[in-house]
Amino acid sequence: MLMYPHINPVAFRLGPVAIHWYGIAYMVGLVLGLWYAKWLARRFPARGITADTYENLFLYIVLGVILGGRLGYVLFYGPLFYLAHPAQILMVWEGGMSFHGGLLGVTLAMALFAYRHKVNVVDLADRVAPAVPIGLFLGRLANFINGELVGRPTSPHLPWAMVFPQVDALPRHPSQLYEAGLEGIVLFLVLYLTVRKGISRWLPVGVFVTGYALARIFVENFRTPEITHTWAGVTLTQGQLLSLPMLAVGLFLMVLGCRNDHAARNSS
Repeated sequence: MLMYPHINPVAFRLGPVAIHWYGIAYMVGLVLGLWYAKWLARRFPARGITADTYENLFLYIVLGVILGGRLGYVLFYGPLFYLAHPAQILMVWEGGMSFHGGLLGVTLAMALFAYRHKVNVVDLADRVAPAVPIGLFLGRLANFINGELVGRPTSPHLPWAMVFPQVDALPRHPSQLYEAGLEGIVLFLVLYLTVRKGISRWLPVGVFVTGYALARIFVENFRTPEITHTWAGVTLTQGQLLSLPMLAVGLFLMVLGCRNDHAARNSS
């Protein structure tokens, strides 16, 4: 069995200020995502949208990720705890961000930006979606560094089974790394292949939403659940429950995107 390589969650200090790996992962992911979205905007231009558009959108995205991600975690995973300890809502550096909340926050942020700047929100989103797995990959690595969101117990004969001493002495799945691989690397490559020859409206967004939902539903089987729900003998984790509507929406958007792609090919 492997032992969790305890890593100090504080990367370095600037006087009394501690800079956490968690925060660094988020900011690096956002900056790299901005660069990639700008590259896509230059390669696949849309009316009213240039690379500079994403410079102006960046602050909206940052606020959407942080506010949506944190409030989503508070509402989806610990409303009673945070109601009793409201000061801890602000302690983002200790972890506790919800992807589903962040997705809602970014969606609202892009809609507001598109309304104020008179651009098409779908064209914006189709060039942002392929960049999101960069941040997901780094965010899951930060979860691993923090030693949080550990996997379920597994057989000690699994070659990569890992003991997290801060939790217990049981061998567990390193589920954070599973998520980094699926939500980050695999989904990034799938989206790259989707857009490499062109962007059909709705298709990148649909592929991203569908791909994330499938990856999350699958990996939740290896991740220690924070909340579970059981109906008619079927048990779902909170992550799976929140991902099921995403899967339905993503498949619908993929159908729209494929139709647009088919129509564009026929017209050419």
